[in-house]
Amino acid sequence: MKQGIHPENYREVIFKDMSNGDMFLSRSCAKTNDTEVFEGVEYPVVKLEISSSSHPFYTGKAKLVDTAGRVDKFMNRYKGLKK
Repeated sequence: MKQGIHPENYREVIFKDMSNGDMFLSRSCAKTNDTEVFEGVEYPVVKLEISSSSHPFYTGKAKLVDTAGRVDKFMNRYKGLKK
């Protein structure tokens, strides 16, 4: 990695998924005032609402939606209404 290209506040931080509590260590410039102990060392914490450990696409819990059936159901329900 080239020296001198990163900002002064580029440091190791913990990214914490708030939906399931998973944490991983990486480097970032993100501003945060929270800290947490991870593997015996205290790091700044960046809180995430969703990450790859909780996203349905990555966890295999994604559901396919039958859009054609939903549209037909909507049209059948409201076909008698006119402006």
